[in-house]
Amino acid sequence: MIGLLIGPAAWRAVDDGLAIAVRVTPRGGRDALAAGTAEHFAARLAAAPVDGAANAGLVALVAKTFGVPKRAVTIVAGETARLKRLHIVGDVATLAEIAAGL
Repeated sequence: MIGLLIGPAAWRAVDDGLAIAVRVTPRGGRDALAAGTAEHFAARLAAAPVDGAANAGLVALVAKTFGVPKRAVTIVAGETARLKRLHIVGDVATLAEIAAGL
């Protein structure tokens, strides 16, 4: 997954979509994805980090935010960490526009 860095470190375009970094706050009350820092987006999830519920919630939230099916979103790194890297498959220009708007 080698891509050209065209956005902030929170996201970058790759050949078949977008790579993003997300800092997750489980049990955050409601599901929301927003700008965090220059290095990552911030995700608040209602789900607890038990039995993969928070990861499943994150995949669903990212898919909804970027308008792609859940199968297009993969957690690449950070399965058990707060800071995660995800890969989103889709049209690079459309995904980059959505990421830039967050």
